[in-house]
Amino acid sequence: MKQTIGLDFGTSNTVAVSAQGVGATAPISFVDGNDSFTSLPTVLSFLDRGPAKALNAEVGPWAIRQFLESFGDVRFIQSLKTFAASRVFKGTGVFGVRFEFEDLMATFLQRAFERAGAAFDPAATRLVVGRPVEFAGHNPDEDLAMERYRKAFQKVGFEDILFVMEPVGAAFSYAQSLEQDTTILVADLGGGTTDYSIMRFETEAGHLKATPLGRGGVGIAGDTFDYRIIDNVVLPKLGKGTAYQSMGKILEIPPNLFSNFARWHMLSIFKTSDDFKEMKKLLRYCMEPEKIELFIDLVEEDQGYPLYKSVSETKALLSSADEAELTFAPLGSDFRATVKRADFDGWIAPDLKKMDLALDVTLEKAGLSEADIDRVFMTGGTSFVPAVRRQFAERFGQERISGGNELTSVANGLALIGARTDAADWALAA
Repeated sequence: MKQTIGLDFGTSNTVAVSAQGVGATAPISFVDGNDSFTSLPTVLSFLDRGPAKALNAEVGPWAIRQFLESFGDVRFIQSLKTFAASRVFKGTGVFGVRFEFEDLMATFLQRAFERAGAAFDPAATRLVVGRPVEFAGHNPDEDLAMERYRKAFQKVGFEDILFVMEPVGAAFSYAQSLEQDTTILVADLGGGTTDYSIMRFETEAGHLKATPLGRGGVGIAGDTFDYRIIDNVVLPKLGKGTAYQSMGKILEIPPNLFSNFARWHMLSIFKTSDDFKEMKKLLRYCMEPEKIELFIDLVEEDQGYPLYKSVSETKALLSSADEAELTFAPLGSDFRATVKRADFDGWIAPDLKKMDLALDVTLEKAGLSEADIDRVFMTGGTSFVPAVRRQFAERFGQERISGGNELTSVANGLALIGARTDAADWALAA
């Protein structure tokens, strides 16, 4: 039987699982020194090795290390998935070499499989790929995103490619433990998107059957929550809310000049933008120039990922504590900020409302109410946020909420689907 791999290409992390026959799977692991892990950070770096030398591409922790420790020029690319559906993103130059989106994605995948030591023939492998219900970004073009996905996988050498909605993969993984017919709402809460899928699972003559009832989603998830911390805690230290003098008037520095810094994956674009040039021009007129100078330094020194990492760690601590300390050395060795969970919950409240409204639409399209849902399966890293879990518990009741394998459930379900004889039907149903 053809080898099958389920791939969850995420905004923040990527997971791959190999099917071991029908009904059994094994995660593809990565080894870095003494560390072994199955969730690979979706980051890509290129090291400039000079004229006529091949670009040294790295992924995951190796890319992060290359970025932080290299003495040469390094191009660091993050949150690649965010650009998949964007017509504005038409590719980028990397040390004189032109990369389209599909080139970047293919490079990431090829190097990821190499780092995993995965010995397989892509042409003889079925690849089942998860896709979000709603792609992230402004005015996302779904057709463009899928075209780019297909080209990327084909560049790696895959020919047998199936696309299944990410929450459908998670639902199928969870359904393996069901003992009776069940209507499931899957909430896949990742880094870039929140995806919903409602499915009815039934067993007929020992055969698991699924009927899709509805799906929906919104481009709001963990990265948006990180933004709220940066916007409220970090950006005031970098000049947001301060003023400049112009023609005898005191004016606030336009807030939009700071927005890209809060969105860490946009920094590489922002550094060459007109907005950044405008910020530099304003410097001489600023009332608190030291803050703006620090802002400019952080952008020019590509501090987006370290900032994201610090903020993300703080957010994770708030999942189990009432407050957490945010430190970020580039802001100064004495920079310390206490982030309270109560404040964080208030900052993300509008985002939670939008996530809830997207769920309203999903249920309405399916012609269902909360009472029709037997189980709610929450997956993805953002499902650990207490305010998120509380919102679902208040709506459906804690007794109906399930979780587990939050980071691997999607890829696991995709691999299980791919090993079935009716795998194509699941892709079509998605």
